[in-house]
Amino acid sequence: MKGELLVLMGMGLIFIGFMLIFLGTLMSASSGEANVESGGVIMIGPIPIVFGTNRGVTLAMILAVLLMVLWIVGALLSRRV
Repeated sequence: MKGELLVLMGMGLIFIGFMLIFLGTLMSASSGEANVESGGVIMIGPIPIVFGTNRGVTLAMILAVLLMVLWIVGALLSRRV
């Protein structure tokens, strides 16, 4: 029962995230002016390749990689206990 609730909550959060992105896209498109910035991370094995259109986006992607590594380390450490 507890696991089913967590799965439903996770799916709900993913749906809310998609809706927020969709609404943000509509709002920026309707304003007439749009400043588009993008970035991403490509993982080749354990080596991340980070790219972005400006320094802020690139720093955000580096932060995302660091958080991902921390989460993986935490997950591995919690399995040992």
